[in-house]
Amino acid sequence: MDEVKVVVAHSERATLRVGDMFVKVDADQARLDAEVEVMALAPVPTPEVLWRKPHVLAIAALPGATLGSLGGPSTGSPTAWSAAGAAMRKLHEAPLPPRPGQAGRSVTALATELDDECERLVTSGILPADLVTRNRQVAEAAFRPWTPAFTHGDLQIAHVFVDGDEVTGIIDWSEAGQGDPLYDLATFTLGHEEHLADVVAGYGTAVDLDVIRAWWSLRSLLIVRWLSEHGFDPFAPGCEVDVLRSRM
Repeated sequence: MDEVKVVVAHSERATLRVGDMFVKVDADQARLDAEVEVMALAPVPTPEVLWRKPHVLAIAALPGATLGSLGGPSTGSPTAWSAAGAAMRKLHEAPLPPRPGQAGRSVTALATELDDECERLVTSGILPADLVTRNRQVAEAAFRPWTPAFTHGDLQIAHVFVDGDEVTGIIDWSEAGQGDPLYDLATFTLGHEEHLADVVAGYGTAVDLDVIRAWWSLRSLLIVRWLSEHGFDPFAPGCEVDVLRSRM
């Protein structure tokens, strides 16, 4: 009998692996529908959709392995990391999907959300004020005009599979849509700054590294409290709080 492995689970959604199949259960049916729609549009390898039922999506496992995880050791050659950068460039140059994604929030809305979250982090005592203030300053560089691109919106290192030096697929497209392309590059390299140069080399065009660093701070500030409240540990070595501390 195939073993059932819980990949990730919280109050909004859960992903299980059963043999060569991943089963996603999501409280928001529209999010699953959007994920299937956008995978069909993406010009990069994506998992095969095996079947769909209300609130449940089954997809085939991808060959290869990820390049690591946040807080864990990274693997793969510089060429593999560059291949991931090239895949991002191909995605970002594709025709735009029909709706905004997680990376497409307006500067005004994002700044308001960030200011509110920073205040909560300090008043609740989750993070010290100096750490929050410094990273809020760093995050400011992300608030600038950008040209919308086809973005993944949650391009964590654990969502990109490679076999040798070839990208075999990208998973978890529920946050995809029109957005800031540098958000994807920053999400992928979060906690693995040592591979940023390889990713940018594969991406093949000039990238504002200050904006990448700004997104590291911004994303980490926005998610620390949520992670703490949903059974995850942003204080683990190499994770979000360490990312924030590295900006001091």
